[in-house]
Amino acid sequence: MAKKNLGEMSFLDHLEELRWLLVRSTIAICIMAFVTYFVSDYLFDQIILGPIRPTFFTYVWFCDLSHQLGFADSICITELNFIIQNTEMEGQVNIFVWMCILAGFILSFPYILWEIWKFISPALYEKERKNAKVFIFTSSLLFFLGVLFGYFIVIPMSVNFVATFSVSDVVKNQFTLESYMGMVKTSVLGSAIFFELPIAIYFLTKLGLVTPVFLRKYWKYAVIIILIIAAIVTPPDVVSQTIVAIPMLIIYEVSILIAKIVYKNKMKENV
Repeated sequence: MAKKNLGEMSFLDHLEELRWLLVRSTIAICIMAFVTYFVSDYLFDQIILGPIRPTFFTYVWFCDLSHQLGFADSICITELNFIIQNTEMEGQVNIFVWMCILAGFILSFPYILWEIWKFISPALYEKERKNAKVFIFTSSLLFFLGVLFGYFIVIPMSVNFVATFSVSDVVKNQFTLESYMGMVKTSVLGSAIFFELPIAIYFLTKLGLVTPVFLRKYWKYAVIIILIIAAIVTPPDVVSQTIVAIPMLIIYEVSILIAKIVYKNKMKENV
C-alpha cells in the first residue's frame, strides 16, 4: 500500500494505516511466538520456572552480598517451601500458549516500535524523523532492561516473600500455575513499561503536557510511591527494598533530566 502525505490522508486512510500496523505487529508476535515453541522446554524449565529454585542466580547473588556486607546468612535463601500445581483441565495448554505469545511480544518489541514510528513519523518534523534509530534503540534498550529488572529482581523478591509469609504454621502454600504465571507477566511487563518512563516523559514534554517543574514538585510523592512498591514486592528487609527502589528512583531522575533538556530546547525555539 502506497504511503500518502499526511495532509492528503483522510480519517479512513489513517484507520487503514493503523489497521495494517496492528496486522503486521500481530504477525511479528506470532512468528516470534512460534520460534519460542522450539525452545519451550528451556523457556519454561530454566527461565520461567527458574525463580522458584533456591539455586536461581538472584538468590545466590543476594547470599554472596549478604556475606560481603557482614550480614552472614540473613538474606540467604536455601529453601522455597511451596508447590505449584495446575487445577484446570486446559490450564497448562492455555499457559503454554499465552507465555509463548508473551515471549513473542518481548522479542518482537523493536519491530513493533518501528511500525509505530512509521505510523507517527508523517506528523513529525524532518529533524525528528531522522532520530528514528535513536528512538527505537533507546526505547528497546529501556524495555529490555525493564524485562531483566522484573525477571532478576522483582520476580525473585516476590516469590521469596510469598513463599516465606504465612498467617499460621497450619496453612501450607500451594500456588496455582495460573497465579504464578500471572505474577511473572505482571512483574516483567510492569517493569518494562515503567522503564519506558523517560520516553513517555520526552513526548509528554514535547507536547507541553509535562514540565520539569511539575515533575520536581511531585518528586517526594513519586519517591513515596516507589518505596511503597519496593516494600510490597520485596521481603521486609532494608537491603532488598533498597535494591528494588534505587533503579526506579534513577529512572525517575533521568526522566526529570530529559524533561529539562526538552523544555529548554522548546524555549529556545520559541524565542
